[in-house]
Amino acid sequence: MKDIKRSMRVRNPMVRECMGELLGTFVLMLFGCGGAAQVKTSRETKGEYLSANLSFSVGVMSAMYICMGISGAHLNPAVTLSFCSLGRVPWVKLVPYSLCQVLGAYLASGLVFLVYYDAIMEYSGGTLTVYGPNETASIFATYPIENLSLSSSFLDQVVGTAMLLLCILPLDDKKNRPAPSALIPPIVAAVVLGIGMSMSSNCGGAINPARDLGPRLFTLTAGWGTEVFTCYNYWFWVPLTAPLLGGVVGAGMYMVLIAWHLPDLPTDLQIDPPRDPMAIVEMWNLPPAAEKEGFEDWKLSPAPEKKELEFKTAIC
Repeated sequence: MKDIKRSMRVRNPMVRECMGELLGTFVLMLFGCGGAAQVKTSRETKGEYLSANLSFSVGVMSAMYICMGISGAHLNPAVTLSFCSLGRVPWVKLVPYSLCQVLGAYLASGLVFLVYYDAIMEYSGGTLTVYGPNETASIFATYPIENLSLSSSFLDQVVGTAMLLLCILPLDDKKNRPAPSALIPPIVAAVVLGIGMSMSSNCGGAINPARDLGPRLFTLTAGWGTEVFTCYNYWFWVPLTAPLLGGVVGAGMYMVLIAWHLPDLPTDLQIDPPRDPMAIVEMWNLPPAAEKEGFEDWKLSPAPEKKELEFKTAIC
């Protein structure tokens, strides 16, 4: 078994991280779109608006616990872009992370469609539409309410995503009373729930380009047709671009108004150990034998040179 595990271990760090982002976003969207499908197809007899928001929140928390130790659990291109702009993540990771996040959302939408296929067909009368009382496209992607102006919908997404980044950046800021690592996922889930309950009636509360684009691409290929992109005067670009701007705005607000004014940490302050045991092996250049016994008996010897670790927390 150990030989199989060793032979199947992916050695390329970028590939490992992208796998984590794909699976994490898949789990997030499986919970989220599954909750939306149950609410809509049951005609709110087996859930309501709060149920859908709670589903996304539980999805965020679960996804973060799954992949936080591998990739940082960004789960959102807006988060990845914001971290790149702050220098926390190399720019070279922006495109691979984002593509894997979109792919994870696409695959999750497909699985939700299969699970709820009969219910969706019964609810829609066998016709998959974007408009009308029996539309089902909103189970997957986000759409604006009637008579919402383009400027208002764009602002809605900028503000929602800015609040997301503004609230999650302090969680691992060691100069600002950071939260314990194990509590970061439920705190982020609570933030997502708050945004969903207060800022999602206009546009569905995407605040995540992958959360919208992946399901929208799925509905394009699954029978809803090109109307998922052309409806509401080609509105699809709003949840695709506005969250990217909103994330940078929120991150900038935190840095300019809070982070840059916090006192520096003492130079001899020790950082927390990494959450991933393999990161310890790689950080301290331990021999492979240290890996075999579950990290129970090994001892760290002083490294010739300190290597700083940076924990990246994120969200949907």
